[in-house]
Amino acid sequence: MALNLSGRSVLTLLDFTSEEIEYMLDLSKNFKDMKRAGYPHRFLEGKNIVLLFEKTSTRTRCAFEVGGMDLGMGVTYLDPGSSQMGKKESIEDTARVLGRMYDGIEYRGSDQSVVEELAAKAGVPVWNGLTNEYHPTQALADILTMREEFGDTRGMKLTYMGKEQGNVSDSLMVICAKLGINFCSCGPKGDVEGATHFDPELLERCQEIAAQNGCTIQLTEDIEEGVKDADVIYTDVWVGMGQAEELWKSRIDLLSPYRVTPEVMAKANPGAIFMHCLPSFHDTQTTIGAEIAEKFGVTEMEVSDEVFESAQSRVFQEAENRMHTIKAMMYATLR
Repeated sequence: MALNLSGRSVLTLLDFTSEEIEYMLDLSKNFKDMKRAGYPHRFLEGKNIVLLFEKTSTRTRCAFEVGGMDLGMGVTYLDPGSSQMGKKESIEDTARVLGRMYDGIEYRGSDQSVVEELAAKAGVPVWNGLTNEYHPTQALADILTMREEFGDTRGMKLTYMGKEQGNVSDSLMVICAKLGINFCSCGPKGDVEGATHFDPELLERCQEIAAQNGCTIQLTEDIEEGVKDADVIYTDVWVGMGQAEELWKSRIDLLSPYRVTPEVMAKANPGAIFMHCLPSFHDTQTTIGAEIAEKFGVTEMEVSDEVFESAQSRVFQEAENRMHTIKAMMYATLR
């Protein structure tokens, strides 16, 4: 029987039960099947949503815009220069204004407290498109991609290579714990320059959830141990959006041993796949990639171009799945 998520906000997947997350993933598959078959699904005709972007993005914006229009909704995009939120108008007042005009609000920015305040004051569902702490829509797309590859994912192992804490790794740890997937963070430990660490409270909570669902949370700096028995090797950029450029040197020095290469993939399970939330620095075909190569002599960072372009890579399938899971999330909370 379908669960009722109507009126709920999606700020972090910690707020949802395993069954509710499964429901959104099942909806995602259904919407992907309808999209591929060309079956119209304007189920939210007449509703309107607004996208508040304090941090720009290709995938998140396109996924929400196309998903919203496929569902029949009107979509307004406000970039960092198009809103007075936090400048001439408080977050609370912005929420109360937009909640009277729109049926749902997406926010992509920095502090989790902002999206939480929007949700508390708007009176309509609010969706987290990314904050410093969480990236729930990415995690949903990642698990949909795993399910398309493997079917039942319970008991499988996902290894996240590189820096420990980040919005993507946080959200992957949460969803894996909720769904019975073994999660491993493989990266440098200790108080060394450039290292990051999970919030102790979040880690403890995820360990408790994982124990309830028959899976584990593993933290290791040993690559052999981290990659062993992995079904998914996952990584992300070493310096995130909005972080200081000065971090590049320390992160390159610290994380280069954790670059995902063919040798790393060979240590995982046969049939293991590679995933990345994108954008990726796998070559020098970007402005930043070229600058890093000139400054530090590094032409590949978190993943080698050979792995990124390999038959094991699912990064573009994963990117497409952002649209289907976001569509499912919006439908579930607005219908």
